[in-house]
Amino acid sequence: MPSSSSSSAQQARQHLADQLRELRTDAGLTGREFARRAGWKDATKVSQVERANRPASAADVRLWCRLCGASEQRTKELLAEQRAVAGMWVTYQRLNRGGLKRAQESVRDIYERATLMRDYQTRVIPGLLQTDAYTHECLAAVKVEQLVETDDVGEAVAERMDRQQVLRRPGARFVFLIEEPVLWLRSVPTDVHAQQLRHLLDVMRWPSVSLGVIPLTTDRRISYGGDGPGVWPEEPFLITDNSLVNVELVSGFLTVTHPDEVAAYVRAWERLFPLAVHGDRVAAIISRVLESL
Repeated sequence: MPSSSSSSAQQARQHLADQLRELRTDAGLTGREFARRAGWKDATKVSQVERANRPASAADVRLWCRLCGASEQRTKELLAEQRAVAGMWVTYQRLNRGGLKRAQESVRDIYERATLMRDYQTRVIPGLLQTDAYTHECLAAVKVEQLVETDDVGEAVAERMDRQQVLRRPGARFVFLIEEPVLWLRSVPTDVHAQQLRHLLDVMRWPSVSLGVIPLTTDRRISYGGDGPGVWPEEPFLITDNSLVNVELVSGFLTVTHPDEVAAYVRAWERLFPLAVHGDRVAAIISRVLESL
């Protein structure tokens, strides 16, 4: 699994920068000559873009391709990569600038267009399975931890609750994979916790929903036939239609669209999924947690 943090976004920026440098060198242009043709006073910007110290804009990519004689197809490829890189990493400060409600709205279309979503969680009950009260506790914590100034927790909760209508959309499938400790975490008041667990028992029976739990006692070597390495927990991630991965980290929101990286998350899912139990065995685990409350 590649490191899913802002470093992944930096690696993507560097990959694009390396290709721009290759374009220039293959065209036989020095940095100074490139700058002269671009109308710049020196090669400082050339160096900054090609070292990924300065993110390449769409205009930069078009300029590199034009001055270096890149084909129309190559130009389209690099512009597509630039768009993917530009939207890959968003800090929470930027995401929440307009408030928590707007941040919730910004991802709604992803859920409404999806035909298959696979959500792996190690920290919290997945948003689509949350109760109103549990969501309120989660977003109230987000407001404090991420220093959100706008006080719109109630509106953000309503937006997330309304988004859950996608669970009833014909033709869509939602598969959830939760590490058992998530069910035990005492992060919300006891009554909210109990209500949330009872809701899981109901929603796991819906036709569009598949809920798997990886028990604490599972031998995590079974994915490799019992004689290979153990499968360790990963960071939480959401795979949409084998083409998009979203990861919520401490400092920001990572979006992965490059096929190689998406494939890495799919492989991680395929390692983790065989560890899970379903149906009555999930209900039994949830019942044990409820009894402990």
